[in-house]
Amino acid sequence: MTHPFLDLAPLSAARFAAIEDRVARLLGTRQDVVIMQGEALLPLEGAIRGTAGPGTTALNVITGPYGQTFGDWLRDCGARVIDLAVPFHTAVTADQIREAFAEHPEIDFVSLVHAEAATGNTNPVAEIGEVVREHGALFYLDAVASIGAEPVLPDAWGVDLCVIGAQKAMGGPAGVSAVSVSARAWARMAANPRAPRRSYLSLLDWKERWIDGGRGALLHAPAQLEMLALEACVERIEADGPEAVMDRHRAAALATRAAAVALGAGLEPYVHDVRDAAPVATTLRVPAGVVASEVVARALTSDPALPLAAGGGALAKEMVRVNHYGADATVGAVRGSLAALGSALAEQGLDVDVEAALRAVDGGGMR
Repeated sequence: MTHPFLDLAPLSAARFAAIEDRVARLLGTRQDVVIMQGEALLPLEGAIRGTAGPGTTALNVITGPYGQTFGDWLRDCGARVIDLAVPFHTAVTADQIREAFAEHPEIDFVSLVHAEAATGNTNPVAEIGEVVREHGALFYLDAVASIGAEPVLPDAWGVDLCVIGAQKAMGGPAGVSAVSVSARAWARMAANPRAPRRSYLSLLDWKERWIDGGRGALLHAPAQLEMLALEACVERIEADGPEAVMDRHRAAALATRAAAVALGAGLEPYVHDVRDAAPVATTLRVPAGVVASEVVARALTSDPALPLAAGGGALAKEMVRVNHYGADATVGAVRGSLAALGSALAEQGLDVDVEAALRAVDGGGMR
């Protein structure tokens, strides 16, 4: 039997390089872009292990669970880590970064998550980048959740290592990711005796065997289906226009926040200030006495395809996530999610106004 996913012609090095070039254009970067053959944790870990070591003093910003993970990796590399943690319902500020440098001028590496889909906040990377540049530190950014939902501009922001994934706002697959790498990040890796080499985590292998070789021969057989899917989702963003795609995500986030307030019953945005709220996903705090995971489970019985999830770990008791990204950055997904949440809360005896919530969605400018 035949199948459209089977018996495909091999993906050539030229096609692979062309997809990298399209990703670079999406990022507006002239830096090298390497597409990694795995989920975004692969380049996220590889970039840290390539550039950090016993001589590194890292400022690790924690605005959600991924920041905590990065700190663990940095310590495992032997780096001295200074954690800057802020409440998950807010964002870090450039002033806080500046204060950390004033207290620890030896900082030479800064790790930051742009948007935390898990907690629903987003950080002002452009302003933070100015501070990092002033002090000459290497700037590492996780833009996995933000790419496609809001601007991601590594060159303009002075980002040395910018990691993206296709599975959220880009509307693509989870099994492929990319990282843009500045010249000084490559130099840091080359000088790091602990940087992975001849390893699946190794960015240096891609530099020395792929980029420096003129991108004529791939290191190994590429994940063909994921690469083709990545190419297709970039094509779709190009066709729609990046601004239009970002507008849909922003509109979905604003409509979700407005609808949650209109619904009543004590449901409210988890991230207090709209300026700190990520357009990729909106987190909501459930009223006292209600368990978020139970509300989500009940809401999904009406439509299991709704983009609803409870918060992770301890947040499962208090947080609902509306994952209005990619194909779900639509008025239909937001309306369906709020209606289902309203019904689930009503079943718990709470007074809700589903019609008011739906009017708030429709009044939010979504199409």
